[in-house]
Amino acid sequence: MSMHSTQTTVDPGEIAKFEAMAAEWWDPNGKFKPLHMLNPCRLDYITQQIAAEFGRDLKAPQPFAGLRLLDIGCGGGLLCEPMARLGATVVGADAAERNIPVARLHAEQSGLEIDYRHTTAEAMAADGEQFDVVLNMEVVEHVADPLAYLTACRELLKPGGLMVCSTLNRNPKSYMMAIIGAEHVMRWLPKGTHDWSKFITPDELFALITEAGLKPVDRKGFKFNPVLWTWSISDRDLSVNYVTASVKPR
Repeated sequence: MSMHSTQTTVDPGEIAKFEAMAAEWWDPNGKFKPLHMLNPCRLDYITQQIAAEFGRDLKAPQPFAGLRLLDIGCGGGLLCEPMARLGATVVGADAAERNIPVARLHAEQSGLEIDYRHTTAEAMAADGEQFDVVLNMEVVEHVADPLAYLTACRELLKPGGLMVCSTLNRNPKSYMMAIIGAEHVMRWLPKGTHDWSKFITPDELFALITEAGLKPVDRKGFKFNPVLWTWSISDRDLSVNYVTASVKPR
């Protein structure tokens, strides 16, 4: 394992923020309330993309059986558990060590077999691990070197594999919504959780994904309705939260 490559993208300050919040992952009204609210929307996009890419029927009992899936920055397992229920063989990786026992305990209580590891994308790539699907959700805005990180994600994919990557756009609206709104007004997240300067525009992310050796195939917005307090997938509004899908050429 190359420690040098690991050090290029993991930001110790970012890890410490999430370590401090580890025990709250599964509290729908706790510090991760925004993520719990967004999760059905994320799952809808992820499952549709996987089904389309691998020709799976989402109405089948375990539509993702036979697919090996990695969730990088898995936190407490909010995405790993539904993916395991859909039949995928799931590995959850997180650089914040305290998240892993939380995730393991919850999976055990849920009767699910999920391989949780305290590790990084770079370390797994160096070990030659490969997956059909890599979920890379709300991680890229927390790493020190996005291109090196996305390159490791590409190495983790089998040829023809799918990466789903979501993040936050960088503009005045995202500053108001993610920093002022979520951290200061709603107090949903501790102040300092996000660094607005690290946010990435959709065009920048597409360019980074392409440079990393993947082919972008889709992008959508996650739009929040403050009146209904619900999230929805939008074809047009990528102004704050957005998600992309890309494939590794065969």
